[in-house]
Amino acid sequence: MGLRYLLDTNILSEAAKAQPNQHVLHKLDQYSGQYCTAVTVWHELHYGVERMADSKRKESLFTYLRSLEQGGLVILPYEKTAGEWLAQERGRLSKRGVTIPFMDGEIAAIAFTNRLTLVTRNVDDFANYGELLIQNWFTV
Repeated sequence: MGLRYLLDTNILSEAAKAQPNQHVLHKLDQYSGQYCTAVTVWHELHYGVERMADSKRKESLFTYLRSLEQGGLVILPYEKTAGEWLAQERGRLSKRGVTIPFMDGEIAAIAFTNRLTLVTRNVDDFANYGELLIQNWFTV
């Protein structure tokens, strides 16, 4: 069926929680093979774990990240077309007085330029981007 969804950090990290949201788990199962993530999200996940003190939880999270990668999770790069789209969006939004977090912009750009729906809990963080498709699997 192909890739349809780009998962944000809060969606991918949900499955590693002690008591994960059941809606998210169901969607991950339902759309297995149809989702990917962005290199920016991959960075955020690894950075979050790197900041932790050495512990069994830290080891467990690194194991989880390795399992995602070994399981074939596609990690899309930030490329030229995404950079151009983000520059256009930042310019458009800055004219309206809206400043956007750069990392969120990269995630949005990768989703948009690859014609994917961005799946995130933080819908409001991405609401200013024109024509970006967004879903929240915590409530859908």
